[in-house]
Formats: sequence, structure tokens, C-alpha cells
Amino acid sequence: MSDLDRLADLLGLEPVYHDIWGHRRETSVATKRALIAAMGLSAATDDDVAASLRTVERRAWSRPLPPVLVTVEGQGITLPVALPAGLDDATLAWELTPEDGAPQRDRATVRDLPLVDHANVDGRHYERRALGGRLPVSLPTGYHRLEVRVEAAEGAPGGVDGPTGTTTLIVTPERCVTVEEMVPTGRVWGIGLQVYSLRSDRDWGMGDFGDLAGFAEVAGRLGAGLVGLNPLHALFPADPHHIGPYSPSSRHFLNILYIDPTAVPELADAADLRSRLADPAFQEALAAARDAELVDYPAVAALKLPVLEALHARFRDLPADHPRKVAYATFRQAIGPALDRHARFDALHEHFFRRDPSQWMWRTWPAAFQDPDSAEVAAFAAEHAGRVDFFAWAQFEADRQLGEAAARGRAAGLTMGFYRDLAVAAHPGGGAAWADSAILVQGANVGAPPDQFNLKGQNWGLSPLSPVGLREAAYRPFIELLRANMRHAGALRIDHVMALQHLFWIPEDGSDGAYVAYPFEDLLRIVALESRRNRCVVIGEDLGTVPEGFRPALERAGILSYRVLYFERTPDGGFKPPGEYPAGSMATVSTHDLAPFKGFWTGRDLDWRQRLGLYPDDAMRDKDRWDRGVDRWRLLQALSREGLRPASYPSDEGDQPFRTELSAAVHAYLARSPACIVMAQIEDALCDDEQPNLPGTVDQHPNWRRRLHRRLDELESDDDLRQIVAPLAKATTH
Repeated sequence: MSDLDRLADLLGLEPVYHDIWGHRRETSVATKRALIAAMGLSAATDDDVAASLRTVERRAWSRPLPPVLVTVEGQGITLPVALPAGLDDATLAWELTPEDGAPQRDRATVRDLPLVDHANVDGRHYERRALGGRLPVSLPTGYHRLEVRVEAAEGAPGGVDGPTGTTTLIVTPERCVTVEEMVPTGRVWGIGLQVYSLRSDRDWGMGDFGDLAGFAEVAGRLGAGLVGLNPLHALFPADPHHIGPYSPSSRHFLNILYIDPTAVPELADAADLRSRLADPAFQEALAAARDAELVDYPAVAALKLPVLEALHARFRDLPADHPRKVAYATFRQAIGPALDRHARFDALHEHFFRRDPSQWMWRTWPAAFQDPDSAEVAAFAAEHAGRVDFFAWAQFEADRQLGEAAARGRAAGLTMGFYRDLAVAAHPGGGAAWADSAILVQGANVGAPPDQFNLKGQNWGLSPLSPVGLREAAYRPFIELLRANMRHAGALRIDHVMALQHLFWIPEDGSDGAYVAYPFEDLLRIVALESRRNRCVVIGEDLGTVPEGFRPALERAGILSYRVLYFERTPDGGFKPPGEYPAGSMATVSTHDLAPFKGFWTGRDLDWRQRLGLYPDDAMRDKDRWDRGVDRWRLLQALSREGLRPASYPSDEGDQPFRTELSAAVHAYLARSPACIVMAQIEDALCDDEQPNLPGTVDQHPNWRRRLHRRLDELESDDDLRQIVAPLAKATTH
């Protein structure tokens, strides 16, 4: 094996993968070099590769302990300690500090610890000794700290102590919290929606957390146990044209445009500001945004941000002991330094982008400002303290309003509350990449290999997490990410959950992509630990190319599979019977990236593809039309087998018009499955035919801008909605 292959293997670059057609694809030399460089190691020449290989191998042996060890509760802890050879007579002392307990100390002579491995690295001989048998087996689940030090043997020449080391021991449960533990019946149904799509007689041009609270109450009164949400991640306040919720600045924080200004407490005593809102010119602009068919994000930002800035100024004038100030201080302490970094980024991004639009990406800023720890960044934050505080306060208020919406939903009957959506990665130009560039890779993007839907593959333009950086940080960024997205939620959907095992990286230099492996078992166990600590069910979006053995691993960890009617097929292409859906799953007819059922039945999505020229030729277009007709026929057959076929569809012809009772029958079909969660998308519940997002497009299709054709106060009495969710409510309450 060459040095390049050895280095690639140590870093987790998979040498080969099989595409969706079963073709073997080998990772090229150019791709290996490019992805190794993206991880921060030199690989341009053979000498660079050899030097980087030595660095990686040395790192594994030159420190006594790995940065982290993850194990399951009740299992023995096997922990190898790396030491220079020749320390047999020395003493190894250690101190184990449980997360919520008193330190435990012990020591042993090095020679008494079993030898498990040895190696020569850069001319030095190292040994690994097993400490595991001397550590307590009964450590509780949590995050514990272990320190070791080598003390020279008494009377040894020189008497110099040896190396010291520290690691984090993470002890986890075997499984995530289950639906059965949260809901007495063990089954629940819900409605999924894009928050921005909500309409009301008080919105500011897009749905906000106030509208979400109202919707949660409606869903609770209808008997739903869950409301599923699009990603609420922080975007770029300085540039409201960047609207993709799956391309966020940071997945740790919230989109501040979801704040309802009228619900900010400081407005109550701001007579001057209320007069400003009542001004005819403001009301005219507000009405125009509210009445728009699509969300106009720049218009919404122009309305909201100045008002929020004025409210923040009122907040700043409150006395230090005011309950709002105390709550803000508590929030800042709970979130920690990450909040300050994110607020600094938003202020810097606004500063540079408004001065020069070509400086949208932080990597185009002056070098000193690309380092969040630089003196120049600190000086900027001090000079613009009010602006930095505004962005931190906006996160505090957004979090408060989201929590209030969740509480109102639970009070109205939502047994599980909200399920939040965690995007697969963050934008390389965003706050997360700037704040911790050792964790988010620069020089490679996340994507997907070619498949039948995207013959050239996909480049999502997002920064992957570094598997090396994650381990070096003892998984802290991943843990904080889970906690941030489990706040105010009863369930968390992990987008493209296969990223826990491996992720397709595409080098920025244009060479072919390759899969990069992640510490799958460690990440699964941490998900289980945070799931139980936050009492949050976890759903893994396992669509697309799923590795062999992956779904059984998710099932063992208690992560629900994500099953979409359109894709659940029998070997002959028919629709899978409800009884064949796994119990450990969430079932839904459609998703935000697919046509709602009415659009599927009428071929509205195919109309869009034809209109936008997304077909390579007429033959492909005609085949899609034919296949869709066959699918309509197959679906009627499946409904017939279950006795659910509506009387208004007496024939097997696939060109029959859409009727609400057909959608109700399809949702009843899913309700007969043993899936512990069954979801109806709001577009399906309202019989809309347009999808929120059309993959493969940016501006050609109104992605992430569509608004519902019903207002919030009309939803509860909407005949279509009631007819479609009725079978879900009936099936999950018995």
C-alpha cells in the first residue's frame, strides 16, 4: 500500500464505492490528494504525503490518551494508554472525574498493565498498555473526564516524570427515547409544514413564531401529536436573498426573521414605536407584504429588522435587574461563547457585505477578520458592541418565542410537540464555518454521487464536518448541535442521516468526489444519549443510496426510519402494502422536495420539469409521463387490496381527475401501517399541487417562497384538511 493510500485510509477516505446502478467507482489519486488537503494536511507531492502520514501516525502514539472514548452503559471500558517504551518501573496515576460526582483516583506500576500494542514511530518505540480493567464499570451515562500522568520510579536516574494526558469518556444508553415512552398509545400523527408558508391576518409577509403557536394550537385541537417544521436554522440577516433553509449560516442558531415583532415584550411600553407601526406608509408596506402570493424576503426584512432594532434599543435601556435582562443573561450563560461568536459573525458579515457585496464570503474579508480570535475581531466587537448585542438578543428572543409556541401547542394537546429538522451541513460562507474552521472543512463540499434523478451527481455547496476535527474536539460541536436542535422539540429529524456513517465529499478543485467515513458507532451512541437527556425522539432521513447494514444499525439505536409512500415499492414496482412498513418508522406521503399528492396525481411536478427544460430529451419526458400513469394505476390497485379505493374512482384508468377523497384514502392507507408516526404534509392536507422546493433549481422555481392558500383562522374548519387527517386521528388513537 502506498503512503497516499495509507494516509487516505487513516483519514477515512473510502477507496471505492458502488453507485446506485451497482457500478464500482474507485477514488482517484487526484481526489485523495484534494480531500486530504481539505482536511488540513499537505498532499500535493509524494514528499508532502509522506510528511503528513508521519504527522498522523505520530499523533496516534505521542499522546497517552485519545481525545475521546465512547462506550455503552454497563460495558467494560477498554482504554489503551500510549507510552514511550522503557517505563516499566514507572507509576501510572489517574484521576477519573464523573460528570456529576467526586473524583476517583488510583495508580499502578506500568509493567502491571497489559501490553496490547507497540510501534516504532520516527525512530522511537512506543507501547500501548490497557487501563480498562481498572476503571469502574458502573459509570453512569454522561460525559466524564479522565487524566493520567506518569510518575518516575523512585530512585530512577534523573527522576523525571513522564507524559500526561486527558480524555473525555462518554457513556451512553443503547437506544434513543421511543415514541412508546412519550405517548401512551405508542403511535402518533402529525402535520408537517414550512413555517414561512403560514398566512394570518397579522403576519408580516411570512409565517413567524406567533403564527406557529396558532397553528400548533389548531393541530392540537384536531388531535395531532406532532407538528413537523422545516429547518429553523440561522441564515444571513444582512442578505435576505439567501433563503434556503438547508443552506444555513449556522445550524446552532435560529432564523431571526421568524421573530414576531408584536410579541416582543418591549413593545408594550413603546408608545412611540406603536405609533410608528400605525403610520399609513408602514401599514401600506405591511399590507403589500402580507398580500403577496409568494414570500418577499427582502420586503419582510425591511419591515422587521428596523422594528427589532428599535425594540432592542428599548431592551438595552432596561435596568440590569429587570426580569428580561436576567433571562437574557441566563440564556447567554447557557448557550456559552458560541452565541457571542455567532453574533460577532452577523455583525461582521453585515459590515463587510454592505460595504462591498463581493465580500459576502468571509474568506474574502481582510485576513485578520477571518480569524474569530484575532485582536482585530475583538476590537471590532468592542467598537460595535451594540450591533453585536443586537444579534445576540435576537437569538434570545427567537428562542423565547419558539419555546412559547411549543408550550402553547402542548397546552392545546400536542402530546409530543414540535419535530425539528436538522440540515445535513452548513454553508461554507456562514457563521459556523467562520467560528470553527477546524471543524467545518474548507476546500470540499457535501454532495451526492450520480443517481437516476441526477445523472451528474449533486454538489450541495455545503461544508462537511471534519471527522478528524470532531474526534479532536471530543465530539463537542456535534453534541452542541444536537442540543441546539432538540430545544423546544419532542422529535428531531436528521436530514441525510447516512452522514453519520459516511458523506460524499466533492473537492473544490473540480475532481471527482468520494465518500469519507465518520465514526458511526460513536455518533449513534451520542445521538442516543442526547435523545434521552432531551427526551426527544430521533428520525433519520434515510432516502437515497443507503449503505448495506445501515438501517439495522439505526433500528438498534432506536432511530426511526423515514418512509415515503412514493418510494416504498414491491419488487415488481407496485406500492408496498401498509403492513410491510416497519414499526420503527415515520411514514408520510410526500416531502418538501417532492410533489404533494395532488401534484403527483396530476403530474404538476412533471409540468415544471418540462417547463424549465430539465429533461435531456423528449424520450425521457415521455417516459416520465408514461411511468406516472402506471403509478396512478398501481396506487388504485393498492387501495383496492386494502378496501380503501374511493367509490368515485370506479375504473383503473390512470388519467382520472384528482378528488379529495383519493388523498384521504391514501393517508388512510398509511395509517394502517404499523409506523409509530404518520405525518401529513400541510400541502397534502390542503390539496395543494405545488411543492415547496424543486431540487435542481435555484431561481427558476419559487423554492422556499410558497405561501398557503388558506389563512391560519381558516385551517381548523377546512373541509379538505379535516377529511384527510380524519383517518390518521382515528388510527393513532386506538
